[in-house]
Amino acid sequence: MNTLLSWGWDEFFSAQVVQEEQDLTPARVIEQHRTEYVLAAEAGEFRGALSGRMRHEIGGAAGAMEPAVGDWVLCEPRANEGKATIQRVLARRTEFVRKAAGESRGQVVAANIDSVLVAAALDNDYNPRRLERYLAMAWESGAAPAVVLTKADLCANLGGMVAQTKSVAYGVPVHALSAKSGRGLEELAPYLAPGKTAALLGSSGVGKSTLVNALLGAERQTVNAVGDDDSGKHTTTSRQIVRLPGGGLVVDTPGMRELGMWRAAGCEGSGGGEGEQGLSRTFDDVEQLAAACRFNDCTHGNEPGCAIRAALESGELDPGRLESFHKLEREMAYEVRKTDKAAASNAKRRWKKINIQQRQRYKHGDKAGP
Repeated sequence: MNTLLSWGWDEFFSAQVVQEEQDLTPARVIEQHRTEYVLAAEAGEFRGALSGRMRHEIGGAAGAMEPAVGDWVLCEPRANEGKATIQRVLARRTEFVRKAAGESRGQVVAANIDSVLVAAALDNDYNPRRLERYLAMAWESGAAPAVVLTKADLCANLGGMVAQTKSVAYGVPVHALSAKSGRGLEELAPYLAPGKTAALLGSSGVGKSTLVNALLGAERQTVNAVGDDDSGKHTTTSRQIVRLPGGGLVVDTPGMRELGMWRAAGCEGSGGGEGEQGLSRTFDDVEQLAAACRFNDCTHGNEPGCAIRAALESGELDPGRLESFHKLEREMAYEVRKTDKAAASNAKRRWKKINIQQRQRYKHGDKAGP
């Protein structure tokens, strides 16, 4: 059934259509290429292109949004040609944004998604630090994240790997599955209800295409073998929405070699602000420990009563996790300061105040133990 509802249309989007736009056709961007898009409307699919006005506004000071996969747009279809002209992009409920490789701008990977399925393979490429980065950006998108551990059939210590993943995916559901055998696929059903959109994200080779094929029950996505263990390399070359037999929608994406931190743009469901939501949710355990430090401005160095240092010494906190938190925090703060002079000024004043307090504290001999 090719209705707007089946593609995720609801009151949030319909309320944005003003009286003057009633003659325009709502459509969802289901595939994105360099200069054109594939749009899904009630009348079918169209090859979409931006209107001249939109191209001018995107490249100029007006700052109009450029469509991304998952966006809802208003367009003028030409049914006899199978084409449509995009006139406006509706405001997004959520968006997964990364820093564009080699550039100082954000790139929308998927828009209007209900959940982010972060795929990590249980093979030699498993990387908890990379997983933390994905989760921070997933929380920042405003969508609900979950971790999908692929290639479970190749893992000799599945229970241990699931436990390790839960220790870094703080408060996030973790699902171990095998697309090859079908094990665990049923656990993804809640994310793939009719009309719901899940973005499947992860590095190249984690098995995203194989998973999409398993969910489809057909070989729609090409998979290239990379070894004798039946693992594969992701060969998706463009972002696209795949509709599953049960009515769920999956945004399939090419493997990302880089995932630069980027603060949320303030969508309806996003963390917004200065990127703190994603980090706070991902590293809630670290922040809880920091809140237990004796001093509110503790730098977790040599200060007395530092709960972070105590947790490191006892083994409660992994040094790699703390290092990852600080790295992502610095990266996000850097992006914020580049685009927000006020934030840069506030950060400078904050650290100046901390340094003064530190010098005064040690000058007066406050070196008591916990």
